[in-house]
Amino acid sequence: MKIRGTLAIIGAILILAGAVLKMSWSDTASYIYTFGAILFAVMQYLNRVRGGNFALRRLVTMQTIGSFALVAAGVLMFTHIRNEWMIAMTIGALLELYTAYRIPAEMEK
Repeated sequence: MKIRGTLAIIGAILILAGAVLKMSWSDTASYIYTFGAILFAVMQYLNRVRGGNFALRRLVTMQTIGSFALVAAGVLMFTHIRNEWMIAMTIGALLELYTAYRIPAEMEK
């Protein structure tokens, strides 16, 4: 369980590094970001909360959609010339941020 958490943190750091490096090293940054997004999404899927009430299931679904949006941003880095990937990354980041606070609060109830 501890290894999964560490890998998720490494994935998040790679996402951040890839997004920042996109300004200078466009090709390399796309690979770094995409690898980090996939690693983060897989570790989040493996660590997800199962069962629970309707609100908790809804939050887990939102978290999954956020992970898909982060991976989609990595794909958009390769396929589009302009900055459409920033929109997908922002949506994914907002969903992840919201669920990161709401899931533990819902589990305490």
